[in-house]
Order: sequence, then C-alpha cells, then structure tokens
Amino acid sequence: MVGRLYPRHPVVGVGVVVSYNNKILLIKRGNEPYCGYWSVPGGVQEAGETLEEAALRELREEAGIEGRVEGVVWVDEVIEYDGAGIKYHYIIIDVLVKPFNIEARAGGDAVDVGWFTVDEALKLKTTDTMRKLLLFLRENGFSKILPYTRAVILND
Repeated sequence: MVGRLYPRHPVVGVGVVVSYNNKILLIKRGNEPYCGYWSVPGGVQEAGETLEEAALRELREEAGIEGRVEGVVWVDEVIEYDGAGIKYHYIIIDVLVKPFNIEARAGGDAVDVGWFTVDEALKLKTTDTMRKLLLFLRENGFSKILPYTRAVILND
C-alpha cells in the first residue's frame, strides 16, 4: 500500500513550534492519527515542497499565523505496528517559527487552537512525541536550535 497508512517508506512530518510571551501555540487535532490530541501545528511535507514551505503552509492552514523559520528544534520518529504490519512511520522535524502575527484561529484539520505555557501544555492530552518535545522545551527554552539552511533545488 502507498500513503500514510501502511507506508512502504517513512513519511516526513513537519511540526511548527511557535513561541510568544513564554507560551507555545498548540492545535487540537481534528483528524487521525491522534484525533482529539493537542500538538504543535504541522502535517506532512509534500513532494517538491521545502521544509520551510511545508512548515509555513501548515502554520497558516491550521492556525492562521504567518512567520519566519528560524531553525530546527527537535527531530523524532514514530513507528506504529498493528496486526497487518507497519501502520504508520513518520520522521517528524519540528522547526521554530518567529510569528509575524499572534491572533490564532483554528483551521484546516485543527478544531481548536490556543497559547499555553509549557507546564499547562504538559497537562493536556498529547502524544508521547509531543510530550518529549515539551519536556525538552521546559529544560532548554525556545532558543536551543539548529540553524535552518534552505534546500538545494536542482533543475535540469
């Protein structure tokens, strides 16, 4: 099978970490996987789309916020098995985005959106990968990032 469900290859997911006034922007997921869970805005990177483009598109679609990618905050991986094999396999790259606006509104597959302190966010229903990211942010703040270098795009 081809796609996100029972993939032949890992799927690249991008998460968007947005911080303002010591709070982090979270969305409540409206679709599977993990419908009803809180996470950073994000989704799947499309073929031909740079990591930066994917992050900014997902942020715009799910929270109505524009911004600038500043670097990579976290990289994680999710592999979920069931009786039929590998149900999901995601490589998740979370990038830090400096927001140009902070008036968030839920859109796309997000059913709710809000700004939370990291401690408040840790009390919400989140995935294990989101919890690891939040614990990292609580320990390190929002400044420990790897620089983002733009994609090399080659054309014939």
